[in-house]
Amino acid sequence: MEHIDGKILPVSLEMLGEARRLFDDFNARYSSNEKIVAVILGNNIKDFSKELIEYGADAVVCADHPELKDLRNTIHTKVISQIALDKEIASRIEPDYAKEFKKPRYIFFAADSIGRHLSSTVLVELESGLASDINKLVIHDMTVTHQIKTEGKPTLFKKTLEMYRPDFSGFLWTTILCLNNTTPSIKREYYPQGCSIIPGVFEPIKPDPKRSGEIIFYEPKIEENDLKVKVLSHKIVKSEVDFEIRKAVVSFGRGIKDAPDENIKLVVELAKQLDAEIGISLPISKKLLPASQAISSTYMIPARVIGTSGSKISPMLYVAIGISGAMQHIAGMQDSEFVVAINPDENSPIKNECDIFINGRMEDVIPLLVEELKKQQQVVQAG
Repeated sequence: MEHIDGKILPVSLEMLGEARRLFDDFNARYSSNEKIVAVILGNNIKDFSKELIEYGADAVVCADHPELKDLRNTIHTKVISQIALDKEIASRIEPDYAKEFKKPRYIFFAADSIGRHLSSTVLVELESGLASDINKLVIHDMTVTHQIKTEGKPTLFKKTLEMYRPDFSGFLWTTILCLNNTTPSIKREYYPQGCSIIPGVFEPIKPDPKRSGEIIFYEPKIEENDLKVKVLSHKIVKSEVDFEIRKAVVSFGRGIKDAPDENIKLVVELAKQLDAEIGISLPISKKLLPASQAISSTYMIPARVIGTSGSKISPMLYVAIGISGAMQHIAGMQDSEFVVAINPDENSPIKNECDIFINGRMEDVIPLLVEELKKQQQVVQAG
């Protein structure tokens, strides 16, 4: 569970809420009593424990130590791995499963700058796999035939976590599985099944002050050798782009391809007239289209991505320019109050998601919109 300035980050509560929904169903289907455990590290953080239980945790393991005040990946990796493998902790959380406990069944991290790094190093320590930037989770029993893992034989894998993420096109889903090797010569278990979860994808549950749970205060085992890296100062760097402070967002996609520099300048001018922030679709952030350094470094950056691989927004006005409407992008802007789309393809999926669809090329449409907006502003100022 990540926290900054005395507050738990929204993404931590989001993935805790999704874990609660998954395991309410899981325990009902499998007639089990498995638990959701929130792990939190830091200094003077004990007050977070009750809040995490209110938001869905069955148990909280709190490692409160002066050396955990600032994030150092090596120490955080070590402590989280210690907690994940601790049989005594497992016995306190659910005695019925303590004897058979080896590792957690699943483990979630946030897909942010901290979680992406931490998830990879923790899963190495726990000797399992990792799926990154996930936006959908399903738990199923499934029969899989795999040439290496199962010797080509259909094999039932129970309680498998299906981890979905968008591919780079934005139109397809990739399903990632973390399966055991059942072939005798390479037999091996892979647990926990782990992933990092994109912020804004899931909703936290409504906190319930009446919820009860186990709170365990864990004393981390930190050695002198772990303290080679020291934090001399700590400064929080805000996001390059803040969509929350604007009532309008103008986004562009691969429709700029005929003349990237000139078309992005048109988008910028429209955004200026609307006092809007500028967003992009995921493929644009990969810089697959030629553009000048000044343009690409300012606008073709991951911080501007709208969708499941970026920000989830809800402005009063959303303008989608040259964006076809992949489901991953729609998930990020569908809470907008009013949506205008500009696209030369009248059959593009974005047409079904907007209030006004302008069938035309951005090069033709945007100058007309800008001209009309300027006229309207003059009328307002004159009045």
